[in-house]
Amino acid sequence: MNPADVAAAAATPETSIFEMFWSAHIVVKAVMLGLLLASLWCWTIIFDKTRLFRKFKNEMENFEQIFWSGQSLEELYTSLSAQPNNSGAAALFVAAMREWKRSFQQAAGSFRGLHARIDKVLDVSIAREVERLESNLLVLATIASAGPFIGLFGTVFGIMNSFQSIAASKNTSLAVVAPGIAEALLATAIGLFAAIPALIAYNKLQGDVAKAQARLESFADEFSSILSRQIDHHLSVEKVS
Repeated sequence: MNPADVAAAAATPETSIFEMFWSAHIVVKAVMLGLLLASLWCWTIIFDKTRLFRKFKNEMENFEQIFWSGQSLEELYTSLSAQPNNSGAAALFVAAMREWKRSFQQAAGSFRGLHARIDKVLDVSIAREVERLESNLLVLATIASAGPFIGLFGTVFGIMNSFQSIAASKNTSLAVVAPGIAEALLATAIGLFAAIPALIAYNKLQGDVAKAQARLESFADEFSSILSRQIDHHLSVEKVS
């Protein structure tokens, strides 16, 4: 605020948040706008991740219901491999079955070490799924940690500018000081407004990622055990023949 603005503020105090924003210094305005955009970005990620995890949960439940229904693995693989963009346990199943079928197309000796290759494929598939679920969560963590400090920077700058204006106007009345300080503190409030939902959402979504990863790893272990029994059976047949 310049001295003229300070004098006007003393005569007609401003209480509207919108008016405080427009009368703030350009740097403080930039901080507020940046924090508001960060908050909007944060809520976009929150809604997108909420939808993604709901879809992931439904897909996992549907796939597990089909998988444990007794349907042939070959039939299930044929139907899923024809579908693009499989995710969740379906992606793990397709990747493992693809490695399994490659071994049938190669020499019989390729069965040796197949279990290790399948486990590696499952681990890579799990890592990809977790990476997809975790995408953009770092943005939430950054906003949660940096938002209050960015708002505090705007507050400090605004208070410094307010006191400079007071010194220039040579008027130390509380009515003169209060509007400038209120405008500066608004930046901290907006910083907290952006940071608090981001922190809560980040912790919640990280917990959801951990649960999803545990569920994928559980399915991978069960499916790996099924294929391991099949591999042992084929190896025993090879020894007999």
